[in-house]
Amino acid sequence: MTKQGQDVGHRSADRESVGCAVITVSDTRTPATDESGQLICNLLAEAGHRVEQYRILQDEPALIVAALQTLPPDTAAVLINGGTGLARRDTTYETIHRLFDKEISGFGELFRMLSYQEIGAAAMLSRATAGVIGSRVIFSMPGAPRAVELAMRKLILPELGHVVGLVRGLGQKSKPE
Repeated sequence: MTKQGQDVGHRSADRESVGCAVITVSDTRTPATDESGQLICNLLAEAGHRVEQYRILQDEPALIVAALQTLPPDTAAVLINGGTGLARRDTTYETIHRLFDKEISGFGELFRMLSYQEIGAAAMLSRATAGVIGSRVIFSMPGAPRAVELAMRKLILPELGHVVGLVRGLGQKSKPE
């Protein structure tokens, strides 16, 4: 058993360092004004993960899809911020949700629960989501710095190595066929 009573074998594929891409989806942000994207990069580095790519994209579905299709090979996780609201230009949710092979529905549910404790009923307007596309894990969160910090510190960073280990399966013994 581990420190939290979890089976050691279940976590044998966990990664200590994960190659990540950070994508900010915004029609207005620049590298100089992208506080949330920089926050994600800094928190990943502090946790020992690698930022393989950082980009700012206009909120256009074709740009988001193209970015996901041209990631560096070592990218195991993609952290997207922005475009999760209800405004007409917010298209991140629709764009990535239709690409998921598997949805990690607990991420959005827990994010909204934690957000509710901070902002009340407005938390129901968030469309934070996560899922798996091929062998990559995708987390999509709102673009506000407080929302990014909440998602990163409370949900993503504590489980990132484990989620990537489960999806990529390295270190696990394969079952005989």
